[in-house]
Amino acid sequence: MAGLIKREDIDEVRQRTDIKEVVDGYVTLKSAGLGSFKGLCPFHDERSPSFTVRPQVGRYHCFGCGEDGDAISFVQKMDHSSFHEAVEKLAARIGYELRYEDGGTGPSREEVGKRQRLLDAHKIADEFFRAQLLTPGAAEGRNFLDGRGFDRAAAEHFGVGYAPQGWDSLLKHLRGRGFTDAELKLTGMFSEGNRGIYDRFRGRLIWPIRDIAGDTIGFGARKLYEDDQGPKYLNTPETTLYKKSQVLYGIDIAKRDIAKDRQLVVVEGYTDVMACHLAGVTTAVATCGTAFGTEHIKIARRLLSDDGTGGEVVFTFDGDAAGQKAALRAFEEDQRFVAQTYVAVEPTGADPCDLRQLKGDAAVRELIESRKPLFEFAIRASLRRHNLDTVEGRVAALREAAPVVAQIRDSAIRPAYIRELAGWLGMPIEEVSRYVGAAAKRAASGAAPSGTNPPGTAEQSSTAAAPPSSGQVFNRPDPRDPVAGMERQALEVVLQEPSVLGDGAWERFEASHFATPAYAAVHAAVRATGLAHAADPVAWVEHVRQEVPEPLRPLVSELAVTPLPASTPEAMQRYCRDILARLFELQITRIKADKMGQLQRLDASAFPEEFQRLNRELMVLEMQRRALRSDS
Repeated sequence: MAGLIKREDIDEVRQRTDIKEVVDGYVTLKSAGLGSFKGLCPFHDERSPSFTVRPQVGRYHCFGCGEDGDAISFVQKMDHSSFHEAVEKLAARIGYELRYEDGGTGPSREEVGKRQRLLDAHKIADEFFRAQLLTPGAAEGRNFLDGRGFDRAAAEHFGVGYAPQGWDSLLKHLRGRGFTDAELKLTGMFSEGNRGIYDRFRGRLIWPIRDIAGDTIGFGARKLYEDDQGPKYLNTPETTLYKKSQVLYGIDIAKRDIAKDRQLVVVEGYTDVMACHLAGVTTAVATCGTAFGTEHIKIARRLLSDDGTGGEVVFTFDGDAAGQKAALRAFEEDQRFVAQTYVAVEPTGADPCDLRQLKGDAAVRELIESRKPLFEFAIRASLRRHNLDTVEGRVAALREAAPVVAQIRDSAIRPAYIRELAGWLGMPIEEVSRYVGAAAKRAASGAAPSGTNPPGTAEQSSTAAAPPSSGQVFNRPDPRDPVAGMERQALEVVLQEPSVLGDGAWERFEASHFATPAYAAVHAAVRATGLAHAADPVAWVEHVRQEVPEPLRPLVSELAVTPLPASTPEAMQRYCRDILARLFELQITRIKADKMGQLQRLDASAFPEEFQRLNRELMVLEMQRRALRSDS
């Protein structure tokens, strides 16, 4: 079992990772000045790019929505993964072997290498199947798609492919790409007989099954020919990559809209996912040959930010007995969600793919919009199992339905359903309420406390523990204030190019006075960090972030990634020196003003020595100011 990753290894991964290479996998970046890159923000919709990446300091910041972080937090947010998973993914990317606390272990370098080989094999197979769909031999597959309303663009969007009818088409292709039979056996793409391995998928339409990060980890295959003796749908068997209880088809293309719209729609098949997305329901996913279970719920909660502030899961089921049974199974898992759970049932029994063909895109959207709370569906389903025309039947129905109502979390909704149930049964509200209350007490007495984790299971934070907050509120600095503007530019330079703090500049910067409260706090954090960490820009910025109060950490990221107006290294050095010179000149001007005030208040005849000292200090300050001017 994996333990907590050692802190020094986390820091090493953060420092060694090129954040631009990571972000490039998700966002198209263009140069925005020396050492800065800009693109459209992946966290909110925008037309003008405001998402800035500064590889030298290892951070990103969006000047539109305020999202900021390092490579680890970027992977967490984009892949909806845990901190632990993001660090392991980045470590594998750079070939760094992690160490774990308390004797825990993580994937070894050998295991990481094997996994990457499996992923590479799946990627090549994916490309092979897609290319085969365009060949003359795949006419039956293209006809199948066309008959269900899917054109070539739809097939390309979802990566649909075709497995040729031969026994070794894919096998020869992957052998030709350098894969051994021992490796290919582990992929799940091949079966084994007396003469060795052969293609598992033959003469079938192929859907790539991808994980949340977009890597192909398995395939789903649909029968096309009558002489195929296999099942209608044949999936990849369980492998080290593919665990059907942890996979949701379509999650890779739906994840962003699920997180944005706070909605997850669960349908039953690959073509249903395609139909929903093409009809505008872009939050649809499907399980792969298994019921929606505990592991799927973990994925849903991560995507929905299932924190009690909203979000919904919508299940679509046929209106027949099997569909009702599936809905009730889903209800059993409902209490694992904080999000509201709904069911959308098509009375005619049409699935989303059939519905789109028969009635068009609007009908699919209307099906999802007509969703009903899952507990209402469950209550009505339980009532249908009893003869409500008899007293005995009504009492039996009440006994079965009361625990369902008792499970409704929303205390404002539960009384309304008690009244509804009383009306459906034709029984007094007080009696129904008493049964529901008793069911709730029984459930509470036998249930473990929720919302807590066992000792030792807390997920590792992406940052060290923050110091206690002083409670100070920092207002956004006024960009029109010239002093605040000067202070901001100086902090941008120091955070991004700390090398300019040599030759006595550090002492001058350390002694500088910052008038703007937010910038003064960042200045204090830089002083507290010290120059010891400045040799590593990534560690430098991260240490400063840890020193500032929590509300100011996004400001540090913003200062660290703001593009500096220089196009060459020489121009960058000149700009940085000029900005620091202006800061130091501002400090000298402030000190001179203080001493001039002291001089004017002083009685020169009573304190001649003090008068002369102040005059000498003013002269030294003026010489320093002129020297700064001549150096800049």
